[in-house]
Amino acid sequence: MVVSPSAAWKVALAVVLGAGIIASAYARAPKRAASGRELARLVVCALMLYAAGGIASITHHPVLAGLVYGTGIATCAFAVWRSRGSDSDDPGWGDQPADQQPPPDPDGVPPFDWGDFERAFRTYAARHGHGQPAGHR
Repeated sequence: MVVSPSAAWKVALAVVLGAGIIASAYARAPKRAASGRELARLVVCALMLYAAGGIASITHHPVLAGLVYGTGIATCAFAVWRSRGSDSDDPGWGDQPADQQPPPDPDGVPPFDWGDFERAFRTYAARHGHGQPAGHR
């Protein structure tokens, strides 16, 4: 089977980019997460590369367009990997770290009684002529 050089470089580029995307999702996270500002810069750079690739496509430079698009995809994959950092000092985009547990129930507030809620609901439905809820027919 003979593969044209045009098809061969496209397949090779697709394999390399696919491996980069998979690595960005499954490789060990870096020790320090990128700050929101650093991630924004990487995303802006990737968008600029996509725009340059679009211009190269429009002007009939397919090899250049493929390489610039590939660089943009690799930049996005790098941003994803950098965002996965595991440091505890910088929580990233939000105000709180994503792995923080929800706060405990406030003192003095009883837990919600679902059984009481169901009984009150059925009483209300019976008084207003609605019968059984749709899920219990």
